[in-house]
Amino acid sequence: MSYLTARMVEQIQKHVLLSPKVKKALELVDRADFVPDNWKQNAYSLDALPMSNSQWISSPLTVAIMTEALLNEGGENVLELGCGSGYQAMVLSHLFHRVFTIERIEKLLIEAKRRFHRLNAHNIFTKLADGQEGWTEFAPFDAIIFSACAKSIPSNLIQQLKPNGVLLAPMVVKESTQAICRFIKIGEQLSKPVVVTECSFVNVYDGIVRGANLSHIF
Repeated sequence: MSYLTARMVEQIQKHVLLSPKVKKALELVDRADFVPDNWKQNAYSLDALPMSNSQWISSPLTVAIMTEALLNEGGENVLELGCGSGYQAMVLSHLFHRVFTIERIEKLLIEAKRRFHRLNAHNIFTKLADGQEGWTEFAPFDAIIFSACAKSIPSNLIQQLKPNGVLLAPMVVKESTQAICRFIKIGEQLSKPVVVTECSFVNVYDGIVRGANLSHIF
C-alpha cells in the first residue's frame, strides 16, 4: 500500500464508515494504475476523472460507498456491468472469489484487460458485450453491480441473481436526479429499492462499440 493510497482512504473515511474488509480492499488498489496519464496528478483525489470515449473513472468515494452497499455474506461471484477503467472490478477482486465484468466499448475493455494482466488480477474475467444481457454461462451471481445509470432492471438480470443476492444500480429517482439503489432478490423478484446516496453516472446504452475513434456516438 502506497502512502498516497493510504491518505486517499483516510479522506474517504471522513465521509463514509468503512468496514475493515472494504478498507483493506481499497488500500490494496492503487488508483493511479487506472487513471489516464494526463490525469495522474489527480489520481488520489476524491473526484471522478475523464477517460476516453466520453467515459469517467468513478470517484473513489463512490466506489467505496457502492462496494459497502454491495457486499453480502458468503459471496463468491459478482457481475459488474460497465468495466470502464477496471478500478471498481479490481477493488471487488479482493472481496469476491471471482469478478465477471462486462464492457460495451472495445477500446476501454482492451485497456482494462492490460491493467488486470499487469497487476496479476487472475480472478477477474472480462467480456465485450451489452451488459444488459448479463453473462448466463456463469450465472447465478451472488451480487450484480451497474457502473452506469439504468432506466430499469432487465428481467434476465434478475434471473441471473441468486436468491437473497444484492443488485446495486444507479437509477433516475426523480426528474434528472440519480441515486444508487440497492435491491435484494426475494423469490423471483427484486425488493423495493433502498436509496443509498445520490450520484452522477453516464447512462446505460444498448449494443457494443468496436474500434477506438467512436466517441461521437455519445
